[in-house]
Amino acid sequence: MLPREPGDRQEAETLSRILPVLLKNDRFRRTYSKAWWDKLKSGCAVYGVFWDNEKLHGLGDVSIRSMDVLNLFWEPGVTDIQESEHFFCTELVPNNHLVRRWPELEGKLGRGGAQVSRYLFDDKATFNRLFKDEVNRDWIELSDELSLEDWKAFLDRNDDLICKPLEGSSGVGIERHTKEEWRGREEAFLQELREKKIGIVEERVIQHPKMAEMCPTSVNTIRIATLLGDKKQGIVYAFLRIGNGKVMDNVDQGGMAARIDLESGTLLTVGADKQGNTYTEHPMTHTPIIGFQIPYFKEACDMCLKAAQKVPQMRFVAWDVAITEKGPVFIEGNSFPSHAIPQFAAHFPDGIGILPRFEEFIDL
Repeated sequence: MLPREPGDRQEAETLSRILPVLLKNDRFRRTYSKAWWDKLKSGCAVYGVFWDNEKLHGLGDVSIRSMDVLNLFWEPGVTDIQESEHFFCTELVPNNHLVRRWPELEGKLGRGGAQVSRYLFDDKATFNRLFKDEVNRDWIELSDELSLEDWKAFLDRNDDLICKPLEGSSGVGIERHTKEEWRGREEAFLQELREKKIGIVEERVIQHPKMAEMCPTSVNTIRIATLLGDKKQGIVYAFLRIGNGKVMDNVDQGGMAARIDLESGTLLTVGADKQGNTYTEHPMTHTPIIGFQIPYFKEACDMCLKAAQKVPQMRFVAWDVAITEKGPVFIEGNSFPSHAIPQFAAHFPDGIGILPRFEEFIDL
């Protein structure tokens, strides 16, 4: 921290010692990494600094979190935000959350709901409800209405769980927990998850043994992109995301990706990671990547095409699919997926990328 004037020097030195602790406690490295990835994808990234009264068991602490740039507003005609007299940050908030914070609003809020189709994919609980047959696993939302009795019953039914924030991407904030970690302390475990802003807890997916041959530490998922275009409808591309020793298979978590042949369901290319490294075989398991056959690939494609018809207002969706011994299941859907991973340079030596493929579906 730099002093604004000579008299601020001591305060600046004090803040310089405090700030790294605040950033570490708030896992700012993760927030900063996500912001930069968003900037690479869309050209802009925003994060906000807030005071969170619920942190530290009600004592409160600084909270730094990513912001949706589409929810930020300032005065019309102003080109420099610093010159705007007013600045607004909006978000969709359930009425009961507002009443809990401001009790005087009880009975004064409207009953109408907001129809925002984009949020079908941003909110993981909403996605799981809409595609319950395709998700096909036990899960629970950590809502304010969740009773301790229902929470304990859910934990009794499961031994291995994946815990996710309701919103987010790139695997940020996702954790894995086993029964040994919560046995006998179910209520405390629930409170810990809520303090971490976990919004949904799911039964862990057990992947097909063939998929585990590639990397057993993570569920290696297929990303299948569907497009309801003006020229035709179908699958634009598909690639396999492969873990590399962590719980998550995302490239942001050290994983890699390889293109899939849409006809055969085999891997066409070497694996490539975010740093530009390429792999002919997996560095942990030594399983060859090119030619690897994905089980139930046709069934996975059919499931995604059918799901796309459920939400025709979302013409382009990238579906993340896990392969189990019984077939494909959804992990999540993405309405604004990265266009970087599907066209890693190592997968397109001609330098053209996936643009020609999109032109088969829509006029550009």
